[in-house]
Amino acid sequence: MKILLLYPEFPDTFWSFKHALPFIRKKASTPPLGLLTVAAMLPSHWELRLVDLNVRPLRDQDLAWADYAFLSAMAVQQASAHQLIARCKAAGLKIVAGGPLFTAEHSQFPDVDHFVLNEAEMTLPPFLRDLALGHPRRVYTSTTFPDICQTPAPLWQLADLKHYASMAIQYSRGCPFDCEFCNITSLFGHRPRVKNAAQIIAELDGLYRLGWRQSVFFVDDNLMGNKKQLKADLLPALIAWRKGKKGMPFNTEISINLADDEELMDLLAEAGFITVFIGVETPDDNSLAECNKKQNLGRDLVADIKRIQRAGLQVQGGFIIGFDSDTPSIFQRQIDFIQKSGIVTAMVGLLQAPTGTRLYERLQREKRLVSSFSGDNVDGETNIKPRMSLETLQKGYRAVIRHLYAPRNYYARLKTFLKEYKAPRITIPVNAEYIRAFFRSVLRLGILGKERLHYWGLVVWTLVRRPRLFPLAITLSIYGYHFRRVCELHIA
Repeated sequence: MKILLLYPEFPDTFWSFKHALPFIRKKASTPPLGLLTVAAMLPSHWELRLVDLNVRPLRDQDLAWADYAFLSAMAVQQASAHQLIARCKAAGLKIVAGGPLFTAEHSQFPDVDHFVLNEAEMTLPPFLRDLALGHPRRVYTSTTFPDICQTPAPLWQLADLKHYASMAIQYSRGCPFDCEFCNITSLFGHRPRVKNAAQIIAELDGLYRLGWRQSVFFVDDNLMGNKKQLKADLLPALIAWRKGKKGMPFNTEISINLADDEELMDLLAEAGFITVFIGVETPDDNSLAECNKKQNLGRDLVADIKRIQRAGLQVQGGFIIGFDSDTPSIFQRQIDFIQKSGIVTAMVGLLQAPTGTRLYERLQREKRLVSSFSGDNVDGETNIKPRMSLETLQKGYRAVIRHLYAPRNYYARLKTFLKEYKAPRITIPVNAEYIRAFFRSVLRLGILGKERLHYWGLVVWTLVRRPRLFPLAITLSIYGYHFRRVCELHIA
């Protein structure tokens, strides 16, 4: 059996980094972790070929070679997914689809032959058995959450790693919290399930043997969902694994209550974590209570963020505007909060209701759903009827984005962060490609860019005040260029 593993293209979004990747001559941020993991679950004698459309185009000979196309996607990739399905259908190739997009919206894809939904550890084996017997069903689902200690390591060898800026691995699934707008618990449950440390070390060893020294993203939706296991098992193993090795800093997603545990912050930094994404959402307690973001309530969020930064962990933040409790004052409050916190990478979007969330169900009952969920966090659109007038909401949102990513404000926020940030213990080796990236930034940002005065001001300031953070300052300057391009696309 010849299997074509297809990964749709990401549009030009906040997290695509399409305008930043050319600086380091990369084509995509991370490889398709889900597909590579599914590949490891397929019969070993099958022939496998990966086509990641973010890296290379799909060719007619790929379609002619294959017996089946296996397709996985997230909501933001739905336009490309439809195009891929149509092309496979035209070529007479049978399609098997899974992943978050199809688990939530499989009824929207009538041309897919078979859906293997939910978690593949539960639904892929029965599909493979039925396929071998010659009578596979159209839809395979499961309400059981599997033990991921049995999940195999991804088949990294199927991907051309040189095209990616970062690798991705998964330690846990599930989250103990119950935020109304989030679909993680509907997909993976409230009880965080974790791999054992030996599994993670084996995955890292595999990457290290392949010569990988750049960053690794732990894609967990909340790395500290099972804090006891994290502190007792994984982090000590990572600290021991790092001895004698170079590079491979880690990034992840985590909750704000990390700020309450100084020991955990120290362990994360020692293990090589340098960046954490936190869903801050809003400085308004009424809106936090409305969406059941209990872990953020009653806190000095700015102080928490600065505490995490001083522990050597850069905080990236997610923010939402458009809660029912929001008033027009929220626009300036979000701006003030983000600038004061020094969160350089601040993803601000309008509230949307993904299928399967409690928010979706509530708004469906209230007849306030107006369209499907786009999956794009910063397109300035929403699939709900907000309490605030839509015109006021979108006008205020555009003002927030313009302010945050205007060069003057972005570079001021970057300096605020650098003043607080403790230089990390683990860094990416500065190789020839990163040196070339610096000179590309000089040309694009320092000579041709409208941010050139702010860019050179940051260069001088960093070399004088925080020279060890100079590579990071340049990296974040390049990120800022990407964010501005994306925001200009959506708010022009």
